[in-house]
Amino acid sequence: MNAPTGDNNYEVVVVGGGAAGLSAALILGRSRRRVLVVDAGAPRNAPSAHMQGYLSRDGMSPAEFLAAGRRELVPYGVEVRTGEVTAAEPDGDGFALALADGTALAARRLVVATGLVDELPRVEGLAARWGRDVLHCPYCHGWEVRDRPAGVLAHPAMPAHQALMVSQWSSDVTLFLDGTALAEGDARLLAAAGVRTVADPVAGIAVEDDRLTGVRLAGGRTIGCEVVFAAATRLVARDGVLRGLGAELYETPLGSFVKTDGTGLTSVPGVWAAGNVTGPNEQVVHAAAAGYSAGTAINAELLTTDLTARADAAEDRTG
Repeated sequence: MNAPTGDNNYEVVVVGGGAAGLSAALILGRSRRRVLVVDAGAPRNAPSAHMQGYLSRDGMSPAEFLAAGRRELVPYGVEVRTGEVTAAEPDGDGFALALADGTALAARRLVVATGLVDELPRVEGLAARWGRDVLHCPYCHGWEVRDRPAGVLAHPAMPAHQALMVSQWSSDVTLFLDGTALAEGDARLLAAAGVRTVADPVAGIAVEDDRLTGVRLAGGRTIGCEVVFAAATRLVARDGVLRGLGAELYETPLGSFVKTDGTGLTSVPGVWAAGNVTGPNEQVVHAAAAGYSAGTAINAELLTTDLTARADAAEDRTG
């Protein structure tokens, strides 16, 4: 790995410029730390027209939210650079990082907030409607599509869960099992919620005039609906940097994620993680809070480290 040159030495490098990364950078910048955010520019929620449930930002577009976050970093001298961190390794008391363009960086501490990628069900036409009228989260989108006929594609690990949730927002819900078996308890709750079930294999999403009109079954029949909820079959964390550093992971039915303590500290000393790289349930508001927590923990740890070194040096001088 090349040695950093010029001003490419930072107290903290934040890998990922979403809600978690920008929040960590904000609190570290306000703590007078020299911080760089390296952002690959591929946020998970980019296909969505709006984000919901974030107090004071409800309904804001994801792009404007990130732009506002970047603007808030400017007064504190935090740098933001477009790029991808391809490797990181311990180097003395800190870390050496390599970017895809060949740039070498050095950091005393790292925050990894690289998020995840949704691995979508292999249903014809579904990916093209993702974030529009194929949705993944009723808390994020349920209000906007309330009272509309909704289809739900059963997830193999939790076939009834999402349909039961969606029934809170619509009384017209159809669960497409696509060969997935229901537990007796699930069938009972679905019946109580008024959710219809269809066992036939799913072939694709029906679209007319750029509008979702239903779910096509393998036998040729189409069941009408105006929106479809479909959870990712697997969530793939962008954890290459963390794996390269040897961070401990944990498994869930939806994918593997990095293990952290309450502040976001990973099993690798000096490396924190925040946001969806740490778990499947992190919404934007959770990610921002996790970034804040990581930022305050890093500042406190650096402060203690530096003051301890200063005190040790003073004692050495005085004998």
